[in-house]
Amino acid sequence: MASSYAVLTAGAQAYTMIGNIRQGRWGVDLLALVAIIATIVTGEYYASLVVVLMVAGGQALDDFASTRAQTQLKALLEGAPRIAHRLPEDTGHPDRTPPHGPALARGEVVDLFLDDVHVGDLLLVRTAETVPADGMLISAAASLDESKLTGEGLPVDYTEGAHILSGSLNNSEAFILRATATPARSQYTQIIALVTEAAASRSPTVRLADRFALPFTVFALALAFIAWLASSDPTRAAAVLVAATPCPLLIAAPVAFLGGISRAAGAGIIIRSTQSLELLARTRSAALDKTGTLTSGTPTVGAIVPAQFPSQPALAVDPGPELSGDSAPGPTSREDELLLLAACAEQYSTHVLAAAIAGEAHRRGLTLRAASSAHEYATNGVEAHMDGRTILVGKRRFIEAAAGPIPEIVLSPGETAVYVGIDGRFAGHICLRDTLRRDARKSIADLATLGVARVLMITGDEEPTARHIALQAGIDEIHANCLPADKVTIVQEIGDRPVVMVGDGVNDAPVLAAADVGIAMGAKGSTAASESADIVITVDDLAKVIDAITIGKHTLRIALQSIWAGVIMSVLLMLSAAAGLVPPLAGAFGQEAIDLLTILYALRATRLRTSTRTSDLGPRTRR
Repeated sequence: MASSYAVLTAGAQAYTMIGNIRQGRWGVDLLALVAIIATIVTGEYYASLVVVLMVAGGQALDDFASTRAQTQLKALLEGAPRIAHRLPEDTGHPDRTPPHGPALARGEVVDLFLDDVHVGDLLLVRTAETVPADGMLISAAASLDESKLTGEGLPVDYTEGAHILSGSLNNSEAFILRATATPARSQYTQIIALVTEAAASRSPTVRLADRFALPFTVFALALAFIAWLASSDPTRAAAVLVAATPCPLLIAAPVAFLGGISRAAGAGIIIRSTQSLELLARTRSAALDKTGTLTSGTPTVGAIVPAQFPSQPALAVDPGPELSGDSAPGPTSREDELLLLAACAEQYSTHVLAAAIAGEAHRRGLTLRAASSAHEYATNGVEAHMDGRTILVGKRRFIEAAAGPIPEIVLSPGETAVYVGIDGRFAGHICLRDTLRRDARKSIADLATLGVARVLMITGDEEPTARHIALQAGIDEIHANCLPADKVTIVQEIGDRPVVMVGDGVNDAPVLAAADVGIAMGAKGSTAASESADIVITVDDLAKVIDAITIGKHTLRIALQSIWAGVIMSVLLMLSAAAGLVPPLAGAFGQEAIDLLTILYALRATRLRTSTRTSDLGPRTRR
């Protein structure tokens, strides 16, 4: 009975092996098949049954370990909202109803599927519910648990007008949100898509383990043959083959890498593939963008300097249709005129400097007007047509191409200038300043301790501004005035590889895709950058880059240790079997114990303490 069951299993194993051979993975399957046949031929029927159980049990252990390793990933999927609560348009209007209580009672709540949510809808988020879509907070305040998105364990307090990410859990009373993106294009859905893609991938280390199975199989077969010849006892050969099956190296590597991806997801770091995780662990060079990556990404407007002309028709602002409001105040000085014209064009740009200029215009009470057409030239500037005029805002050389040479402008350390051209004439410039992230210098120093030999800044900003920020951060190699193509070329020419590129804007998308590992600061970055990157950091924290590399190194180290520990223990067991010290049945149980030990060791990849710098600050408030 035992031998019949083993023969049937051997036939099933042979059928499965054919499919694995086509995928280049056959060492373990061949050993299992030969071991079953050898134990049947030698009459070791109970040993053959144990081998059969090992084949099934190994898969069960693998499934268990994978499930354990993906706990964080499954938490993301299980926490996804299924429905949204839509309110009538007049509900929650700040001028008509209070933000809590009565406003929620007056409006008729309509439950709908997420696919039916549109940009601009007013959504009610009840207590203990997950935010279904990215949006702007209409209510006065909200307290959210963002641990699934960012790894931040403490609640985050928001005030009216704040931008809230989908996937956050409402810890406070019900609040009203105006959707700024559909659920399908919101942060949480994109994270789930990245996680799903990551869990289905295989890394070079796992493929290396597959290839390593071939010499291991040859060694096991040769040792079994030698043991047979030396002892004239076929049972010893069977014992060697049983002790070699199944090889733990094919189980340990996937478990470790899935555990690493799970650990990263819990820290607010979404890794697309296990290949990216391994490359991250081997990082030798790191390139970083400046604005929004090394700096806070929230520049402030300083001096506004109109050009000196004999007459001033270029800055005259004609009455025209307004984007908002009917009688907002107009510019009261030439500086305000220049700011207003620049802001009217910059409202069509996605660059953080453009947002700062538009924000300053709003702060001064200036009303932006709509352009008849506008076009953004990535990393250069924006061109807008308004009331028969052509307004150019952007880099110096972008304006000079249309307006001719611009007089030399002296900037203070750390300042950058945005230049304005109107109807083919240079109209002036606006100075902005962005501050270095408080954790930037420590993060750059940490890169060196992690074995990153080369750190460089690659930015489209002017050289003086870039150098000032780079020196503050502790970076010696600076590449300034770079177009997207220049950034790609610089990264491709770096000799110390793998190279990691960290960026956050639309202009960073090409270089993120060109790097061995592209990391997008996804909290404030663009969709284009996030889709081009291999890794997305969901919280606006540069220290997470260090955490990502640390997790990669820890995971790779655990995977390799698990592989080699399993191989060494298997070889020792095989040698003992060849010497006649371990019979086939004991060898089968011994190999099962080795498999269990290597899997449990590989699960250590899920346990690694990462940076808690943001958590150390206590509860946070965002506006």
